[in-house]
Amino acid sequence: MKLCLLGDTHFGVRNDSKAFHAYYEKFYSEILFPYLEQNNIKTILQLGDLFDRRKYINFMSLAEARRYFFDVIVEKKMNLIALIGNHDIFWKESLKVNSPDLLLHDYDNITIIQEPTTLKFDNAQMDIIPWICKENENDIADFITKSASDFCAGHFELSGFQMMKGIDSHDGMDRAMLKTYNTVFSGHYHTRSHEDNIVYLGTPYELAWNDEGDPKGFYIFDTDTGLFDFIQNPFNMFIKHYYDDEKTDPNLIDKTIFTNKYVKLVVVNKKDILKFDKFVEAIYINNPIELKIIEDFSEFEASALDDSIDLEDTMTLLSDYVDSVETDSDKERLKTLLKTLYVEAQHYNEA
Repeated sequence: MKLCLLGDTHFGVRNDSKAFHAYYEKFYSEILFPYLEQNNIKTILQLGDLFDRRKYINFMSLAEARRYFFDVIVEKKMNLIALIGNHDIFWKESLKVNSPDLLLHDYDNITIIQEPTTLKFDNAQMDIIPWICKENENDIADFITKSASDFCAGHFELSGFQMMKGIDSHDGMDRAMLKTYNTVFSGHYHTRSHEDNIVYLGTPYELAWNDEGDPKGFYIFDTDTGLFDFIQNPFNMFIKHYYDDEKTDPNLIDKTIFTNKYVKLVVVNKKDILKFDKFVEAIYINNPIELKIIEDFSEFEASALDDSIDLEDTMTLLSDYVDSVETDSDKERLKTLLKTLYVEAQHYNEA
């Protein structure tokens, strides 16, 4: 039997952005569902954080997620098994109030896993472990210790793995607690990684600038062989474009790649000002969601610029960091506060 393993979906991300809903729908309608139908895969196992916000749901986001995801699963006679992640719960230390249970109970083909459970897929036995918190940590530890399953799927916060591209987790649980399993699949961290018997799925799509250039998608797990394959999502939301009119004629670049995207234009060389202005104007004509132009890099030689260097202004770094952290606070207010403090700090230094 083959299962589709899907990481954190975060429906309602970026303050319920309609552009992100369109981006999500493109992935599901053109990539995920066609692949599952072509390969006769009927079960999706989603590993937590179905929804983005812990405290409430935006009705538009709920309606959109139902239309292009949950309702399609019904139409295609598929089944969804979803475990509870930390973004799905109202209380930080309890799973009793959670959004999937409250919002999706009317779907007969959706199973919400709120406590440690063992499921059989043909001859394979898999433990499904929801988010671990104070309320359930002892019960889950006891469940894992007594388990005879070869496989496990959960929403684990393990130390020693990347939370997102380039950012390591130094806190969290010891992976040794899961050493008895042949393979452990996990949601929670947004970048893919595989070390020892632990496989972090990453998100199916880009959610923030940290995800730019980081392959996204879903996994297919063969319960008979224990093997798994990654299916990449070809669509992106964030584009970093290096402008160098000494090497490339900007007139030859297809500007439609910037449509409905977050764009960072990193200016390496700008010899022809008029040509550059026309290039920027052409980007705007193609309706990017956001365009940031970064060009004050006098301390860098052009030859030193490559994909491994992330040249961002301080406020962009701070903004991206706020987007990436898990918090119940209003992120836009946090960004405004950081900007205020940054401006004040600059003024203080100048004085």
